[in-house]
Amino acid sequence: MSINPSRSSSFSLRINSHSSLRYMHLLISLSSMSLTRIRPISFHSHHSIFQSSKARPHNCRQILVYSSVSMDSTATELAHDYSPFLRIYKDGRVERLMGTDIAPPSLHPITQVQSKDVVFSPQHNLSSRLYLPRNANPNQKLPLLVYYHGGGFCIETPYSPMYHNHLNNLVAEANVIAVSVDYRRAPEHPLPIGYDDSWAALKWVASHLNGNGAEEWLNSYADIGKVFLAGDSAGANIAHHMAIRNTEEKLVGINLVGIVLVHPYFWGKEPVGNEPKEAEKRATVDVIWHFACPKTSGNDDPWINPLLDPKMCGLGCRKVLVIVAEKDLLRDRGWYYYEKLRNSGWGGLVEFMEITEEDHVFHLQKSTCENALAMLKRMASFIKED
Repeated sequence: MSINPSRSSSFSLRINSHSSLRYMHLLISLSSMSLTRIRPISFHSHHSIFQSSKARPHNCRQILVYSSVSMDSTATELAHDYSPFLRIYKDGRVERLMGTDIAPPSLHPITQVQSKDVVFSPQHNLSSRLYLPRNANPNQKLPLLVYYHGGGFCIETPYSPMYHNHLNNLVAEANVIAVSVDYRRAPEHPLPIGYDDSWAALKWVASHLNGNGAEEWLNSYADIGKVFLAGDSAGANIAHHMAIRNTEEKLVGINLVGIVLVHPYFWGKEPVGNEPKEAEKRATVDVIWHFACPKTSGNDDPWINPLLDPKMCGLGCRKVLVIVAEKDLLRDRGWYYYEKLRNSGWGGLVEFMEITEEDHVFHLQKSTCENALAMLKRMASFIKED
């Protein structure tokens, strides 16, 4: 069954981002709010929440605000205006303003990759965007890539133009079938709901064992005996935890070969590497995590700090590729993950790639730059190698 990922009622306005406040102040203010008062508002964004506002385009842009909440007199009274990111109302409602563009599924004119949206969880109206490479042949099934998008567990979808472009390019380069997963986001759906949705998508993939599933592309073209997981930022965090869960709750038919963790969103109570020099940025990341997972035990919760998780050496795959960016605040977390896994006694192969002179998820915004292309080729070769 195909769906349209666009949300219901919407209205548009224009905001000049020259007037924006620093994102740090926004997140610190969010941390003091009671999340029990937040009402659901859907949103999308095409920027990394780990980047400073300086990295965002400073031009007037059109954005859409989606809301299912009726606007009574009290609901329209602003408590804080953090345009162009958020508005917080006196009744506790949060209105997201950042980025709502959606790229429809299509036949990509350059890569000739086809895509379509397919429901995997009717109960929660969740879908995946499927990608089929050029010249796919049912007589020669291809590896399957399950991809989890980033966004601090709070923003982004598989349908954003940046992710759609990235998956088109990756599918063409690696010659794989891809399933780009939608999951419910915080704070309306705090973690671990996003993890559970991500696991539900993987179970849906497993239902296509022996070509008996509901989706013809997976039945005809995907080799679920050769599955890879990948994600960036929060999506890399999800990919890691799906590999752990695959050890505990082995899915019949799924042979998880490897995972690719791009700029993984891991954290911890004690600063590592260069983090002591970045106290303000650390405070921002602290807030993002507690905002997404209000019932967390803290920054050493195994959900966010796998280095302290005794299950880490039980990854249910046989190889891992960790990719970091030199200027990324999360760079050292990725490095320590690689080092810990490499020395943990885990029996698989772990690889590491660092991109110099780049920041968090740079490849999504600069997909044609030399570093982004090099990273794409490394990801593709990791998938292609036996």
